[in-house]
Amino acid sequence: MSLLVVGLSHRSAPVSVLERAALSADAQTKLLQDTVAAEPATEAGVLATCNRIELYADVDKFHAGVAELSTLLAQHSGVGLEELTPYLYVHYEDRAVHHLFSVACGLDSMVVGEGQILGQIKDSLARAQELHTAGRLLNDLFQQALRVGKRAHSETGIDRAGQSLVTFGLEQLAAGGDVTAWARGKRALVIGAGSMSSLAAATLARAGVAEIVVANRTFDRAERLAQILAENGEPVIVSRAVPMESVPAELARADVAVSCTGATGLVLTAEAVAAAVEGRAGTPAAPAAPAPAGGRPEHADIRPLPPTSVGTDEGCPLDLSAVQPGFSLMGEAAVAGMDAATLEQHATWAAGQAVDRREAARRPGADAELITALAATAATVGRIPERRRPEPAPVPVRPEPVLFLLDLAMPRDVDAAAHRLAGVRLVDIESLAEASADVPMAADVDQVRRIVSDEVAAFGAAQRAAHITPTVVALRAMAADVVAGEIARLDGRLPGLDDKHRAEITQTVRRVVDKLLHAPTVRVKQLAAEPGGAGYADALRTLFDLDQETVASVSRAEDSTEKNAENRGPA
Repeated sequence: MSLLVVGLSHRSAPVSVLERAALSADAQTKLLQDTVAAEPATEAGVLATCNRIELYADVDKFHAGVAELSTLLAQHSGVGLEELTPYLYVHYEDRAVHHLFSVACGLDSMVVGEGQILGQIKDSLARAQELHTAGRLLNDLFQQALRVGKRAHSETGIDRAGQSLVTFGLEQLAAGGDVTAWARGKRALVIGAGSMSSLAAATLARAGVAEIVVANRTFDRAERLAQILAENGEPVIVSRAVPMESVPAELARADVAVSCTGATGLVLTAEAVAAAVEGRAGTPAAPAAPAPAGGRPEHADIRPLPPTSVGTDEGCPLDLSAVQPGFSLMGEAAVAGMDAATLEQHATWAAGQAVDRREAARRPGADAELITALAATAATVGRIPERRRPEPAPVPVRPEPVLFLLDLAMPRDVDAAAHRLAGVRLVDIESLAEASADVPMAADVDQVRRIVSDEVAAFGAAQRAAHITPTVVALRAMAADVVAGEIARLDGRLPGLDDKHRAEITQTVRRVVDKLLHAPTVRVKQLAAEPGGAGYADALRTLFDLDQETVASVSRAEDSTEKNAENRGPA
């Protein structure tokens, strides 16, 4: 077994890189085809989710395999190899198996214990089987990963260690409060009709939203999801489908929107979100009561939202009153959408280097005076005192959001600049990654890790044992040929031998050969299953002078038999 995985995930790369490296369905297909066409790889599989891109392959050379897989990932993701390389991780043989099994159990997920990854692994296997890029090794690996993941969820409480990304995202929108109380009575817009969007719609329906509108580029899929929600919702929920062109109008009347599409560009720009919020009430719909028929709940205090203009802290180009509590002013989302001049101003402010150039121009000797004063201070007290920026002026309280946005897409569907809009709370993959770092893991995680370790050992033993099986089969075939040759020779020397005696002699010779071969073949399988046992197949071929082509033909026959079974689809 020479299993190699090269990839990047939320643990190794920033969201901005993952977003740019995201692979479309067509790109995944082309990547698989190009990988098996490359010299080092004979099999290939791609696991691409919203927070990971991994390329699995059976290679004959480690270093050449790493170089080739890294290059292919860069080519098909559109991110330059030099830029991508620092974020790539590499796992080989047993470490690669351990990694995939951990992923299947949810141990490597952004939210520990989430079970959606099993469906994504199943889809990856189905794609590789359809394209005939998965052979014996990857079929065994992915099938076993699915079984290990199911075992972890059934035998442990790993589900309690975390939630699905959808549930976790909704909890973040609810600011840590009860999702059911927060969602009750709200109008929801779901953009996209794939597995993640469908899960979000079903979760919102269970939480008690008053209405769900589904928008998708393929209207039939949106209509099908809306129909499923209407038929299976408990309690009964109002749901309908709309074309993508209706998203701006639906966003203006929605309280919460979830987006997860395969679009390569933004689905909701900051301008579109701002237009949807403009003129709406300054407080959200009451979470404890459903919206009255025909309109939004009444509010005694309806005030326009403050503009997103220059902030109150001197030199800061952000509207600090519009920044969510705890949101980093230095992060990528804080500066998304800024023009070059504003970005330079923000960088200067963030570095604490803002100066009044007009004042400096009026006092050309100011720098010399400052240096002299600092030198005198240092001579007196032995150090230069730290200069601190003045305490910032009190900032106005950010108004309560009236529009909640959950962006689960990679690359992102919602413009990160929407973070700065007053009246909007945006949770995306980047903010989910930051929040999930503080989520405590349950004790069941240790039990799952033990399961993974045991399953990795069992998988390795099975693969090593399978590697020697063609050699053992070839040995027994050679022994059978020897028996047949000796019986034919006996017939020539004793032509008058009757059938009864010939059969008895043949059976006796076969029993002798089987008994002589039984102990060595059983023991060699046991030894081959142990770590470092790969050399026993070579030793067996050398000792018995087995023809290499005979062994290879046995392997090809077994591969053909297994492939027919595998074409029936993953478990």
